[in-house]
Amino acid sequence: MAVDLVQLEIFKAVAEHGSISAAAQQIHRVPSNLTTRIKQLEDDLGVDLFIREKSRLRLSPAGWNFLEYTRRILDLVHEARLTVAGEDPQGTFSLGSLESTAAVRIPALLAAYNQRYPKVDLDLTTGPSGTMLEGVLGGRLVAAFVDGPLLHPTLEGMPVFEEQMVIIAPLNHAPITRAQDVNGENIYAFRANCSYRHHFESWFVRDDAVPGKIHEMESYHGMLACVSAGAGLAMLPRSMLDNMPGCSMVSAWPMSEDFRYLKTWLVWRRGTVSRSLSMFIQLLEERQGKED
Repeated sequence: MAVDLVQLEIFKAVAEHGSISAAAQQIHRVPSNLTTRIKQLEDDLGVDLFIREKSRLRLSPAGWNFLEYTRRILDLVHEARLTVAGEDPQGTFSLGSLESTAAVRIPALLAAYNQRYPKVDLDLTTGPSGTMLEGVLGGRLVAAFVDGPLLHPTLEGMPVFEEQMVIIAPLNHAPITRAQDVNGENIYAFRANCSYRHHFESWFVRDDAVPGKIHEMESYHGMLACVSAGAGLAMLPRSMLDNMPGCSMVSAWPMSEDFRYLKTWLVWRRGTVSRSLSMFIQLLEERQGKED
């Protein structure tokens, strides 16, 4: 198999535009040349990368997989050229984060990164750990802040923050020292792919208790509003609670020792540290060193 960078550039353009003519216009080549190079690439790989539908091309399942690798390869080539030229990082840096981390832990870090590397277009996406991990594994995110520990074999990373987890309850709620104290009570949590929700449910299971109805919410602010209204319980990082308006409207109870602390990690795909990411990691380590 002899695949060259020109073929990858052509494939990426056709995949993103869905047509030979539109891709040819973008990369300034004649359509017949693109058609020939795409056919050569499919012959070299031994698979159909596109499903042909009249005047449009639709990516096949193999094509979608190959597009992810193509983007990664071209991004690395671009980064390598910048590194050799000694230039500052530039281009899009897609970063994922837990909502609480984005709200409390990293605003100053992101501001400092933007100021130091103005050529980088920092694109931040927030969501539960499961969604962020899928983004990193699928190539949509360069890196992401997620709940640790790091277990996936194709990822690497570093622990960056320690969060103290607390149960919040209505102000008039009886003391909460263990899950049995709230057996059967309704809880508010993120979707099922959220690691914090899994941690909350495990706290119940370990103490032979079960939550009542689990209400899925989209934000901590929604959880706080429901809890302060007396409708149930929620679990969140102490750092997030302390920075939320209305935090004095609920009572907060530290979780039992085995469940009290969680580590937040910055993770990325193994062997794919771009210049933008390496500079981000360097800045993160600098700021952590000042705080220690």
